[in-house]
Amino acid sequence: MAETERSERRLRPAPLLFEPAEAASDPEHFFDLESMEDPRELLARSTELALAFRAATDRAVEFQAVAAAQLADPKRFDRLTAEDIAERAAWTEDYAKKMIEFGRDLLRTGGRADER
Repeated sequence: MAETERSERRLRPAPLLFEPAEAASDPEHFFDLESMEDPRELLARSTELALAFRAATDRAVEFQAVAAAQLADPKRFDRLTAEDIAERAAWTEDYAKKMIEFGRDLLRTGGRADER
């Protein structure tokens, strides 16, 4: 595998696929990693999954922030306070305020945090 191809592959997170229902009944099952015998393959796939989960977490947090900003929008007749949002999301009020601001920034710029 060429170095460029290797670095491109490293930067692209692996797609997150839903695990089959039977995986829920087996606590040792995790994206088929437990069945891999080659440690090189195991390291590569587990690294891809770790990167994919990080990317998914970052993206989900951005959606949380946008939703918080929309819920706190003073133009909404059913506007929620930072305290209300914090309670719904199981956050502290200070964190809710930061997320509302982050969401407003995302809405203002029309993009993701990593695109700025």
